[in-house]
Amino acid sequence: MAKKGNRVQVILECTEHKDSGLSGTSRYITTKNKKNTPDRIEIKKFNPTLKRMTVHKEIK
Repeated sequence: MAKKGNRVQVILECTEHKDSGLSGTSRYITTKNKKNTPDRIEIKKFNPTLKRMTVHKEIK
């Protein structure tokens, strides 16, 4: 049997894309360890619509 861990899938969404008025969204799926990082994470990722690195925050 597989172990049940603290690792969960989270969705990261761009914070600057909503303000730009362009259509679509920039989202990434990643995993995090809930025990080590109980807060929502923020990571700089590439936004292909804006063609630059932007801050992506975890959404629920």
